[in-house]
Amino acid sequence: MKKYANNSPEAMARILVLQMICDGSFAPEEMEELEHLRVYEALGISRKGFIQVLQDYCNDVSDEADENGTIRLVDRERIEALFDTVDDPKKRLAVAAIALDLAKSDHDFSEVELAVFRHMLAYWHLRLEDLHAAFAS
Repeated sequence: MKKYANNSPEAMARILVLQMICDGSFAPEEMEELEHLRVYEALGISRKGFIQVLQDYCNDVSDEADENGTIRLVDRERIEALFDTVDDPKKRLAVAAIALDLAKSDHDFSEVELAVFRHMLAYWHLRLEDLHAAFAS
């Protein structure tokens, strides 16, 4: 797995990429939502930089395929390692809020997306109320 500095724009982007593709599909609405929410600005990464993180993540995950070519998009160890790369509380709140918005953007919050999102909140000791309080204004 490619290494990024903790709390870097790339580390945060990679967690969002995980949320975007964990259900096995990549909806165009999610890319549009990145623009709409001004995610690139919020993370401090360019659109091209975000797409590079997406490509790198897909390559890393495919490199982990088993001998039959099976790829596990949802792997607890990998996911938690990604979550560990963002340890700044404010950045965790921002990533979680953006991840929620992205998951809802295609109007299909799948069970897998919901499970990954819930695990993110639990792993980071966050609640939906924390997101609401931080971004309600």
